[in-house]
Amino acid sequence: MSVITAPEQPTHDLGGTRFTSLATPSRGSSETSVWIVEIDPGVPATPHSLTREEVFVVLDGAAATSVDGVHGRAGVGDAIVVPPDVPFEIANEGEHVLRLLCCLPVGGEAVTAEGRFTPPWAR
Repeated sequence: MSVITAPEQPTHDLGGTRFTSLATPSRGSSETSVWIVEIDPGVPATPHSLTREEVFVVLDGAAATSVDGVHGRAGVGDAIVVPPDVPFEIANEGEHVLRLLCCLPVGGEAVTAEGRFTPPWAR
């Protein structure tokens, strides 16, 4: 068992969206990567897909979602389940920071207009 303390958690900032790694292969997990994403109000959503199922749980705020063209909303305590190889977007529709807990199986890759890659916060 590993306990990963807060000072050891790296954060990646992409201009209004922050990803804080919690459990990743480089930190001792072997099956699942877990991180927190914080999206500032007004930051545009980035359409992409993933090669594995991803699950998001809303911790704070309100999310506007589009999963395979189906639009929805999610609030605190709601889970957003994104199947593999399906285009999706999650945007902050509130006035405060949107915080999500994210879980992706190890080996999952993001697919964007720029290409296919393992996000650094999931490594």
